Amino acid sequence: MKQITLSAPFSVQGKGLHTGKVINAEFLPAEINTGYKFQRTDIEGEPVIDALAENVQSTNRGTVIAKGEVSISTIEHAMAALYAAGIDNCLIKIDGPEMPILDGSAREFCEKIGNVGLTEQTADKDFYIVKQKIEVRDEETGASIVVLPDNDFSIDVMVNFDSPVLSNQYASLERVEDFPAQIASSRTFVFVREIEPLVKGNLIKGGDLDNAVVIYDAPMAQPELDRLADLMGVHHKNVTEFGFIQDKPLVAENEPARHKLMDVMGDLALIGRPLKGKVIATRPGHSINTTFSKKIRKEIKRQDVQAPVYDPNKEPLMDNNQIRELLPHRYPMLLVDKIIEKGDNYIVGVKNITANEPFFPGHFPQEPVLPGVLQIEAMAQTGGLLVLSTVDDPARYSTYFMKIDNVKFRQKVVPGDTLIFHVSFMTELRRGCAMMKGYAFVGEKIVSECEFMAQIIKNK
Repeated sequence: MKQITLSAPFSVQGKGLHTGKVINAEFLPAEINTGYKFQRTDIEGEPVIDALAENVQSTNRGTVIAKGEVSISTIEHAMAALYAAGIDNCLIKIDGPEMPILDGSAREFCEKIGNVGLTEQTADKDFYIVKQKIEVRDEETGASIVVLPDNDFSIDVMVNFDSPVLSNQYASLERVEDFPAQIASSRTFVFVREIEPLVKGNLIKGGDLDNAVVIYDAPMAQPELDRLADLMGVHHKNVTEFGFIQDKPLVAENEPARHKLMDVMGDLALIGRPLKGKVIATRPGHSINTTFSKKIRKEIKRQDVQAPVYDPNKEPLMDNNQIRELLPHRYPMLLVDKIIEKGDNYIVGVKNITANEPFFPGHFPQEPVLPGVLQIEAMAQTGGLLVLSTVDDPARYSTYFMKIDNVKFRQKVVPGDTLIFHVSFMTELRRGCAMMKGYAFVGEKIVSECEFMAQIIKNK
C-alpha cells in the first residue's frame, strides 16, 4: 500500500471550543513522509508543530500539542478524520491556538476530504504492526487501552460514568472505511454539573447547544440552569427531567460512546503511523489515549524499523530455486533462502542459520558465530534481488557492491537463528546504481544494519 495525501486543499472556519474565537484552518497536500503537521500562521515565523505523541502538552478537555511556547489544542477530531481516510501526509495551517470545534464532531472534515479526494503517492505506507498484546492502564480511574494483534485496524470502546443518564455505553468500528457514516457525526458531550468549573477554568467559551450534547443528570433549579446558560452565552432552555439537552436530536442512542471512539482514533493518529491491531478501550480519555500513543512512539524511536512479519507457513514469493535463477551465487556463498515480501521500494528475505554452515568450524570452533561480513553479504544479495526486479529479463543481469557505509553490529547470530532481511531503496535507481538501506533481524531485534551502493550490470 502506498502513502496517501489530499488531492487538493480545503479549509474550514468556526469558533474554537475553549477560546470562542473565529479560527480558520487550511488542510493542504504534503510530500511523502511528512506525516501530520500543524502550522500557526498567526505567529511570527509561522512555527510548525509535528502531530506526534511526544509533543502532547496537555489533555484537559482536548488534546494539546506544543513546540516551545507555541501550542495548538483540540486537534483530535481533525486527526481522526485524516486517519480514517488513510491520509499519511497533510499540512494544516491554522490562524489561532485551537482547531475550530464546528458542530462538535468530525463530520465536516470527512465531507471535505471526500469532496477534494485523495492522491496515492510513490512511497510505501509504514504500518505499526501489533504482534503481541499491548496494554496501558490507569488504576486510579479504571481506564485502560488494550491492543491485540490483528490483520486490520478496528476499535471497541466501552464508557462508564457515575450518571443515571449516561452509565454504560458501547461503540464499535470494525472497518475504518465506515468511520464517516458511523462515527464522524458524533458530537462532543458535557455534563451540566461540569459547566461552571469549566467556565471558571477559562474553558468552553465557544461551547453551545449546537456543538455539544449537554447531559442533565443531577437535580438543579431552573434559575440555576438559566444562570449557567448566561455564563455560556446560550439561550435558556426549560428542563423538567433528566436526559440529553441539545438543539439537534442525538445521531445515535450511543452517540457519547461513538464520540469517545472518535477521540481514541484521533489520539492514536499521534503514533505517526497507521496501526494494524484490535483496539479495546475501556473508559478512555485523552490522557490514557495519548499515554498509549507515547508508549508506541518510544518503541518506534528506539527501533526505526519494525521486524517484518514472518509466517513460515505462508508460501514464499521466491523460493531457493527461483533465487538461483536470478543470482549467480552458489554454495557456500548463496546466503538467501527465500523472499517473503516485496514492494516497489523494499524487499524482505530469509536466511536460516544451521550448525552445518561451512564457516562455523573456523568462526569459532568453540563458539559458532555468523561473521558480520556475511550478514552484510546476505543483505546485499537480498538487495540485488530488489534491483533485479526493476529490469526486464533479470537473469541477464548481475549486481555488484560499490560502497558500504554506516555498518553496525548489535547482537551475535548463532546456529538456530532465523535471519530476516529488510532492504529498501534510499534513492532512485540511476544509471544502474542505487543506494540501499539494509536491516537484519532475529525475532524482533535488529542484529545488524548498513547502507550500501550497488550497481546492476548486464552479463557478457
